[in-house]
Amino acid sequence: MTVESKVWRYKFHVVMKNFTRLCESKPVVTVDGKFPGPTLYAREDDRVVVRVVNNVSYNITIHWHGIRQLRTGWSDGPAYVTQCPIQTGESYLYKFNITGQRGTLFWHAHITWLRASVHGAIVILPKHGVPYPFPKPNHEKIIILGEWWKSDVNDVMNQWVQTGLPPNVSDAHTINGFPGPVPNCSTSKGYTLHVEAGKTYLLRIINAALNEDLFFKIAKHRFTVVEVDACYVKPFETDTIYIAPGQTTNALLTADQGSGKYLMAISPFMDTIVA
Repeated sequence: MTVESKVWRYKFHVVMKNFTRLCESKPVVTVDGKFPGPTLYAREDDRVVVRVVNNVSYNITIHWHGIRQLRTGWSDGPAYVTQCPIQTGESYLYKFNITGQRGTLFWHAHITWLRASVHGAIVILPKHGVPYPFPKPNHEKIIILGEWWKSDVNDVMNQWVQTGLPPNVSDAHTINGFPGPVPNCSTSKGYTLHVEAGKTYLLRIINAALNEDLFFKIAKHRFTVVEVDACYVKPFETDTIYIAPGQTTNALLTADQGSGKYLMAISPFMDTIVA
């Protein structure tokens, strides 16, 4: 038996970029000027090498959330735990193997609250010649659920640390970096997922929110969940997906309704009544 593996090489440039959301603009820390950041692709048994170059005034590290760091602990990414942070103008080389995993995970900054905007998907494809253990979808889409603050997230964190009070909640939740439509704000139209009637889509859903469990739903449609946190599960149907921070879920969506527009929404889990 011949086992073939590949080395996937990436270079992440951490840079500041202005974004306009909720009709207000602000600079945010990003990778390659994207929010969410670029998707990292690999296959099971492959090796991944990522050089992260820090071009901002904040120290930075990147954590590969859910990756089994087998004898590669120095590439795990938590600041002051497995490495010193990457200082301004410096770089760090992360090297790890994809072992016994396939599905969806995600990467994010692992220092202060920079992960609010410094994050992206990790897509681990099965080995060559190994099919999905469910009907092959026609297309795949990445859905990253997140948050948006009008203020600087580090200011929010510092206020929380200094006062001891719960941190201010975000001003909006986002789907692939976009909040929903906002009245009297023509630039805030939300994210649109285009689908073709009769086709089946594999949605790679990631909760990149800082602290909130989220519900995800598409009006009049149902999902078939097939994988959670890079582990296949016995398929089951649901009309709502509940997903915790850092968790990933792969679900099949069939565009089996009539042509039109259907609301796609997320909402936070709350166990207390808000007056």
